[in-house]
Amino acid sequence: MMKISPICIAALALLASSPSAAEALRINTGVGAPYIQADRKGFLDLLVPEIFRRVGIEAEAVGYAASERAMINANNGVDDGMAMRIKGLEAIYPNLLRVEEKIIDNEFVAYSIRHDFKTTGFDSLKPFQVGYIIGWKVFEVPLRSAPAVTLVQDANQLFTLLDKDRADVVLFERWQGNWLVRERRIPARLLLPPLVTTEMYMYLHKKHAHLLGRVAEALRAAKADGSYRRIHEQTLPRL
Repeated sequence: MMKISPICIAALALLASSPSAAEALRINTGVGAPYIQADRKGFLDLLVPEIFRRVGIEAEAVGYAASERAMINANNGVDDGMAMRIKGLEAIYPNLLRVEEKIIDNEFVAYSIRHDFKTTGFDSLKPFQVGYIIGWKVFEVPLRSAPAVTLVQDANQLFTLLDKDRADVVLFERWQGNWLVRERRIPARLLLPPLVTTEMYMYLHKKHAHLLGRVAEALRAAKADGSYRRIHEQTLPRL
């Protein structure tokens, strides 16, 4: 029987434990299409593997229907991190560390079929029947005293509300809204400027703390060399 030297055994163990030899890192998110798609061609489907490829690690974006479950799994180390989250989550989920370079700006906007006006603030919505999804704090607080608001459970109900003329205006996140309007062929227009713009970041579980700087630099490099822009233009639908 051939004997394997202790040096070879140590080398094999090191190789097996290296990030490139391990299973792909799972970076989860609670957003839907066009960020995450069934055909794996969404914005995060393409961006997450590209960023980690630059640091020599295989990674994939994983979608969750329940946003809270995604955050709990990332904090508990079931997943390796999460994407598309606001600053400050480490105060609530102490096992998560933020990658300093932002992934994207989330724009929270209005859509309408019958009306066209500048959404210069939430006061501009007062003359209209407005719909949004229950629990979206970005809309809930500023519209607390609004005279005419309809609340729904999910995005499909929201855009059905608009399509059936049961609301003058509905509020949602820009790129997911553009996707739904296009896929459902709803004759809606996107109203600008955005009501709220928020920087969104990636977080990694603390066991990957050593990767934070490298991932941030890889994301900056992708923006600098045009790779980020190509993925953005390829995946995020405009109206």
